Amino acid sequence: MLIKRASDIKASEITPEHLYLSRRRFIGGTAALGVVATARVSAPWAFGDSTDARVESGRQDDEKLTSFDDVTTYNNFYEFGTGKGDPARNAHTLVPNPWSVTVEGECHKPGEYDLDDLLRGITTEERIYRLRCVEAWSMVIPWEGFSLNRLLPRFEPSSNARFVEFTTLYAPEQMPGQGRNVLEWPYVEGLRMDEAMHPLAIFATGLYGRPLPNQNGAPFRLVVPWKYGFKSIKSIVRIRFTASQPRNSWNIAAPREYGFYSNVNPEVDHPRWSQARERRIGQFFKRRTLMFNGYADEVAHLYEGMDLRVNF
Repeated sequence: MLIKRASDIKASEITPEHLYLSRRRFIGGTAALGVVATARVSAPWAFGDSTDARVESGRQDDEKLTSFDDVTTYNNFYEFGTGKGDPARNAHTLVPNPWSVTVEGECHKPGEYDLDDLLRGITTEERIYRLRCVEAWSMVIPWEGFSLNRLLPRFEPSSNARFVEFTTLYAPEQMPGQGRNVLEWPYVEGLRMDEAMHPLAIFATGLYGRPLPNQNGAPFRLVVPWKYGFKSIKSIVRIRFTASQPRNSWNIAAPREYGFYSNVNPEVDHPRWSQARERRIGQFFKRRTLMFNGYADEVAHLYEGMDLRVNF
């Protein structure tokens, strides 16, 4: 697994924004794959001038960044509407600054924390820059953020903390989609503690060298690259450490279709579609979906002894 820290990146390696946004190689299409179509994740990638960089051994070698326009105009964020273009049209009503995060549950340092203060405490050496992974329907995105394991220990989870639950902002006046009974609001997701502490689980605060746009989950969201995109909850306002497994929004809405773990497993079909193959936005032909989005070497040990057809 290759992850570069900010301190390892030379200024000469960083491509100016106007160049990487304009390069034809980054341009993707807008093929629709549905709400939770198969997601793929490529290797974490230090985003420098190596625009022809290949992914790690065992992964497909034609990974190209999805265009900034597609990344920011083709989204699932039901708080702003169920259409893929609704978040980009409607999310201007979200007020991402100032922002606070409430920490609760099985920890020794609960409280309400100002997000700017929390991020100010994460040094540049601790931040992981230019993570490349995908959104819920097979995009390749250069995220910026830092591993959850840099932040969660600050709240001193107790020995009873086996899971961590995340909650999205509930503010119908800012998020018009919350006025519809599409899901049970506010949106809630969760991870087992060992999943949350894995270095590939990140809090994202930006993409393409910019702060997160509202429609992409500003100002603070989860990205779990070996799981389906709906696990990567947006606009987080609460972190709660729990002794028991929390219920997550899509499992509450459709328990037969969406489990707690939601690991990418091409051998287990969704009740309404196959997950064995996927289509990358901007490409016509489908490709084989890889177990754990191609991250089996890094994360499979987290699930040893589990039946991933039962624990889906």
